[in-house]
Amino acid sequence: MSQPVFAAIDIGTNSIRLAVVRAEADQRLTTLSQHREVVRLGEGEFENDRMTAAAMERGALVCARFVEVARGFGANPIVALGTSAVREATNREEFIEKVRRSAGIEVRVISGVEEARLIWLGVASGIELGGRKALLIDIGGGSTEMAVGSAVGDYSMLESMKLGAIRISNRFFQGEGPISPDKLEEVCRYIQNVSTQAVRKIREAGFDIALGSAGTINALGMVMLHRGAENNGRNGIAFRTADLRETLEMLCKLPLHERRTVPGMDPQRADILPGGGAILLTLLEELGIEKITTSDRGLRDGILLDHLLREESTLQQFQSQSVRRRSILQLARACKFEEGHALHTAALALRLYDETHELGLHSYGDTSRELLEYAALVHDIGAFLSHSNHQKHAYYLVRYSDLLGFDDMEIDIIANVAYYHRKAIPKKRHENLAGLNRAQIKRVSVLAALLRIAEGLDRGHLSNVRDIRLEQMKHPDRLVLTLLCTSSCELEVWGAQNNRDLLELTFGMPLEICAEPCTPSENFHSPLAAERS
Repeated sequence: MSQPVFAAIDIGTNSIRLAVVRAEADQRLTTLSQHREVVRLGEGEFENDRMTAAAMERGALVCARFVEVARGFGANPIVALGTSAVREATNREEFIEKVRRSAGIEVRVISGVEEARLIWLGVASGIELGGRKALLIDIGGGSTEMAVGSAVGDYSMLESMKLGAIRISNRFFQGEGPISPDKLEEVCRYIQNVSTQAVRKIREAGFDIALGSAGTINALGMVMLHRGAENNGRNGIAFRTADLRETLEMLCKLPLHERRTVPGMDPQRADILPGGGAILLTLLEELGIEKITTSDRGLRDGILLDHLLREESTLQQFQSQSVRRRSILQLARACKFEEGHALHTAALALRLYDETHELGLHSYGDTSRELLEYAALVHDIGAFLSHSNHQKHAYYLVRYSDLLGFDDMEIDIIANVAYYHRKAIPKKRHENLAGLNRAQIKRVSVLAALLRIAEGLDRGHLSNVRDIRLEQMKHPDRLVLTLLCTSSCELEVWGAQNNRDLLELTFGMPLEICAEPCTPSENFHSPLAAERS
């Protein structure tokens, strides 16, 4: 039996990277192909929050070429993630559509904190920390991500800042001449101000060693190597902060054409390396770090490992151990949710999902089922702020929290399913649906319809409904939902009846609801009990 092959495309602000790997039987990843193309997707963006037409064309073309390479190795799936340049652009949907048309793949846009998690996962998987805590700094074209942790799945801090090599260069370093010492110090003061909060968090977290990843830091490492830095082979290049300051000051004295000829310099990065170097130098000096070691691992590796860990786990293990579930529960518990009701509502919603799927009323798979469960867990968290219109508060709490493990579209769907668990019917004109296309809005409607019924089935928060049975009847066409209850559940029948409007509209037929008592043995064997466990 052939081992699975899959690919990751990291769509960064400066470069787009591809990695194609094969997952071996012993869970090792064998790299089959790696590519990198400088596209400068964020060129000219940070002044007006829009990617230029030329940059989007370059990005879409490179993605299409990389997909051809990946498919040539039989890769499936091909995971493409967009970072700073894509997530900040007001015209990102235009770029996503260009990639969809030219490359035939969907670009998932992730938050800065999720980017930090994936980078940590990639870097930490390639180093033996031996109980030490590491600070990781990853400087990209548009943002800088940082993490503090002691193992692959163990991190105590994740942070993302709008500081990147292209962003800083575009703002402060215009032209191709030398950069004055006063200008360099001005830039460092600006970086110091922007990074104040993150630096404070890092100090509080504490760390033993410093690691650096991504193109900027590795490019600086190569220059430093030619100036006497320590080469640890596969373990990276280690250089001192004092030497970095000396090297950065040297680079700034040179015009661009001379900077490109510096030993170890990547000519394609010569124009933005002073900006990236200023970010690194400021962070190292503010944190009192004497030495940093480079890593050639990063976001691509994290994407691949994250995918492998999901694929290798059983569904139950994934749900109980995944960063996604932990992130959702942390948000819900921070909002002091009623956990028993949330868990029971989620179990009911999943039973409805499975029953409607079996009847052929929808064809969504495991991912949609998972998003429904998470929406059910957080559907009432808005009551933490106010019970009145708490569904709106739930939407904002979900949408604007730094949920880890999700892309923006998935967070949008969870937030909207929670929003529509009561009252309004999803309509394209609604502002909260502006980021979703027609198919995604349809998915929100289906999931919200199921959650709305599930919420009604625990109207009294007593968990009286122990299981359900859904049947589709003819003459006339209708759905019949039978509740198996431990005691009288008139309140639950009434709650479901009052919440059936969206389901009837979505599936195009009326819903009848009735109740039957269940015996203790039936209750013991109920599939609902397994969903809650």
